[in-house]
Amino acid sequence: MKELLNMRKFQPIKFFAAIIVSFMAGIIGSIPTLNSVNTWYSTLNKPFFNPPNWVFAPVWNILYLLMGVAFYIILISKPKEKEAKDDAVKFFLLQLLLNAIWSIIFFGLRLPLVAFFEIVFLWFILSVTIRKFIRISSFAAVLLIPYFLWVTFAMMLNAAIVLLN
Repeated sequence: MKELLNMRKFQPIKFFAAIIVSFMAGIIGSIPTLNSVNTWYSTLNKPFFNPPNWVFAPVWNILYLLMGVAFYIILISKPKEKEAKDDAVKFFLLQLLLNAIWSIIFFGLRLPLVAFFEIVFLWFILSVTIRKFIRISSFAAVLLIPYFLWVTFAMMLNAAIVLLN
């Protein structure tokens, strides 16, 4: 947390770039989602633990903000090993790409089974990302925990939708 609170080191361009990069995954993923959520998705059988549709947008906005702040902390960090930072950035960007791709597969292509396998891969890459972040900043890693929990929930929801349909 000291990384975020030390305003002498605050770098606004990197901060806003990190936030924008994170939200871009949401923007990309929202395009197929918006086109299917009230049509195809509404026709699917869903499990009892499926939240109402209005829950998803605020949750994702909070998660993308937390991801952006975590990414910013990594970007401004000065770890002893530059390679550790490079790896953390690469894995963060990879999980962000997988995040956007899941929406395209599930909502755009309407392939819940394929999306399930993709989200399992996302979950794995995200867990690696968190481990890479911990080596640099435990606070940045902690900021990704709500996202990890939500992806875990989304993976269970995706599996249930596959089984029910």
